Amino acid sequence: MRYALCHCFMLNALTIDVEDYYHVSAFESVVRFEDWDRYESRVERNTERLLEILAEADVKATFFTLGWVAERHPGLIKAIHAEGHEIASHGYRHRLLYNMGKDEFREDTRKAKQILEDLCGAAVLGYRAASYSIVRGTLWCLDVLQELGFKYDSSIFPIRHDRYGMPGWTRFPHRISNNGGPGIWEFPLSTVRVGKWNVPIAGGGYLRLLPYGFVRWGIEQINQMEDKPAIVYLHPWEIDPDQPRLRAPWLSMFRHYVHLSQTEAKLRSLLQDFPFAPVREVIWPATRLQAPAVQATAESLSAAG
Repeated sequence: MRYALCHCFMLNALTIDVEDYYHVSAFESVVRFEDWDRYESRVERNTERLLEILAEADVKATFFTLGWVAERHPGLIKAIHAEGHEIASHGYRHRLLYNMGKDEFREDTRKAKQILEDLCGAAVLGYRAASYSIVRGTLWCLDVLQELGFKYDSSIFPIRHDRYGMPGWTRFPHRISNNGGPGIWEFPLSTVRVGKWNVPIAGGGYLRLLPYGFVRWGIEQINQMEDKPAIVYLHPWEIDPDQPRLRAPWLSMFRHYVHLSQTEAKLRSLLQDFPFAPVREVIWPATRLQAPAVQATAESLSAAG
């Protein structure tokens, strides 16, 4: 029986970051943006495989998509939308926000949003930064996202990491408003509390590296003990163990290639054990009743860290 391990019905968010294996930030030192078109593209076939898996499980998800990918695979974006999934933005060319100025970020994000909206004929409401690079020094990006019409973001990871993270940040969906206006909703990547630490279980390399039993326990803790939704993410290249191997620093290679052969099986287990939906169907029902209580400024939310 589906959701046999879920003793209470809590809808969680499933997200796919649509990018190819050579787009990842870990390889930016060896793969130049100008050379992207020279690499074998596998994003379409891998994303289509994910669509098949989700259709078998009758699950819809949010696809945070690079504008660069959408330009080259418009049929894929239209197919994702036609199957009832949510299209959201992952920026245009997967640049880390702390390496961009405000005007660069605005143009990159505007361009990607326009491409996606033109293809799917619907408003793009959500955004996710490359490598979760909304950190303390880039919180200004949230104001730009509001200016561009985004309603939610899912870029903040409340952990310690060498490339991203704000360990003191609020762990669950909340609204951020700096000027007393409607603000923007934030859905941080999921962590579970173990002692005084936030331990990441949100997906990606953590899903591949950690035993599935621990990931399942973590989501159960969030759903049942904390009465909150979790958010899970993965990339199409993570179900492709036969992808070309790129030479990079050993840590980057380990993070990218570890246990690729296990991703599909773990995804199928998650779909069997927990209910999932797109972010837009999770974040507002999960937070609407609490909105006045959790509304806060970016400064107050980050002060705890």
